[in-house]
Amino acid sequence: MSHSENSSTASLADQLALDIQVVIAASFARGEISGEVPAVITLERPKNRDHGDYATSIALQLAKAAGKNPREIATILQAAIASIAGVVKVDIAGPGFINITLDRASQAELVRTILTAGNHYGRGSALQGVKINLEFISANPTGPLHLGHTRWAAVGDALGRVLSAAGADVTREFYINDRGRQMDLFGQSVQAAAQGNPIPEDGYQGQYIADLAKEVVAANPGITSLADFREAAYQVQLAQQQQVLETFHTSFDVWFSERSLHESGAVEHGVDKLRSQGHVFEVDGAVWLRTTDFGDDKDRVIVKADGELTYFASDTAYYINKRERGFDICIYMLGADHHGYIQRLKATAACAGDNPEYNIDVLIGQLVKIMEGGQEVKLSKRAGTIITLEELVEKVGVDAARYTLIRYPVDTPMVMDIDVLRRNTNENPVYYVQYAHARIAGVLRNTAELGIKSDLASFDPAQLTHDRENELLGALSDFPRIVASAAEFREPHRVARYLEELAGVYHGFYADCRVLPLGDEAIASIHSARAALCAATMQVLANGLDLLGVSAPEKM
Repeated sequence: MSHSENSSTASLADQLALDIQVVIAASFARGEISGEVPAVITLERPKNRDHGDYATSIALQLAKAAGKNPREIATILQAAIASIAGVVKVDIAGPGFINITLDRASQAELVRTILTAGNHYGRGSALQGVKINLEFISANPTGPLHLGHTRWAAVGDALGRVLSAAGADVTREFYINDRGRQMDLFGQSVQAAAQGNPIPEDGYQGQYIADLAKEVVAANPGITSLADFREAAYQVQLAQQQQVLETFHTSFDVWFSERSLHESGAVEHGVDKLRSQGHVFEVDGAVWLRTTDFGDDKDRVIVKADGELTYFASDTAYYINKRERGFDICIYMLGADHHGYIQRLKATAACAGDNPEYNIDVLIGQLVKIMEGGQEVKLSKRAGTIITLEELVEKVGVDAARYTLIRYPVDTPMVMDIDVLRRNTNENPVYYVQYAHARIAGVLRNTAELGIKSDLASFDPAQLTHDRENELLGALSDFPRIVASAAEFREPHRVARYLEELAGVYHGFYADCRVLPLGDEAIASIHSARAALCAATMQVLANGLDLLGVSAPEKM
């Protein structure tokens, strides 16, 4: 296969796609086909390897503009694709699919690509230069982070990593709901606990309120006023949320206070901006945003007739604030009860003069249920209600909690079985993937002891001809595409599912292809080639686990 300057980081499929583009352009130049050279050539890995290593439907794509049937176009391209370096066979199947088989040494060059790129393998540039604001927890600083926040803490952090891997400039943002009645109730609850009075009926319950009261009084011995209790408890509770997120390997670049929107005049500024776009109107003394112009089911009140700002006023001001901070795309990750927000937020973006299909993206996460001993776990020791992030981590550890929360699409409810996550067996997905990494680390320790080199200087790609090796190389070549699609579709679970498949393919390779010589067998170049393939697989497993914020142990 021809090698461009970029071939050290381009995957085999990328390089083959570029070569096919050159072939099509040459065919156009000769007048064999008319139309335009496609900007992207899509290559698939056929399920059945008898159909080649890669398949493309490009002939079907070109047929209409060329005024020819797809099989005719496939036949025109067949010989030219077959002449690409590294291609050994090109077949035409069905209505015009082109199946391409590569020589094994060309495929095995992927090992060199992976080991050269190291922890950069899988990264791309599809989102290069795009500034993304990723808001993935919006919480009241009135209690511990609960299970809903925990799902977003894991998935949001992984999504940030995946978007960064696709080249985006990502800012992770936590929106602190620190304004309004719930803050007063929180202050009253802590004050009542500190002064030995009953907590208000609609106040905050749970052992954590008594703990907060003790901490606040210890730090402020003369404290008496509600305002002081509210502010002191707020600072302590927010610090606890920040600390527990750090232990969960989730960090934020910005902790954005809702209160600051109002104190800085950002809300009035937001209303003025929307008014200048022509979408603000007044009825009966109230100020409204005409979101129905852009598909919302009803117009939204920004300022009530009595002058009180609505919660929606904060939402609109916050969106405009983000855009004015220079973000191209604002991603919101909201809870299951916020489904109605999708259309109103998109309409707000449209009212601000933005493209709601590009500048804003709203993801809704469904609920998580925890099972232990066959029963659903509902109560929290500290919060008195739903289970907290801290308690989940105490039960299963950071890696198991993060991995499990990430491996399901967020728009589906999920069940976490604590008993399964505590088992060191293949039915525990995080154990299965981490064990594959640790197993390879063990194999490479053994090869080093025997003097088998796994470095590139000793690597002979022509040695890797076994079907299992070919299957493993195919899986490894897929990683950049998986990362790119996880970023494009905002679905980091694709990385987790890929890692599980890769671990399975590796175990199959290890069972059928001996890496270490048997008994007195002499060390040969096949052992070095397989050791290098093991090292490449270990690198991809580590890169994938890193995108999920999960550790890659070398011993288990």
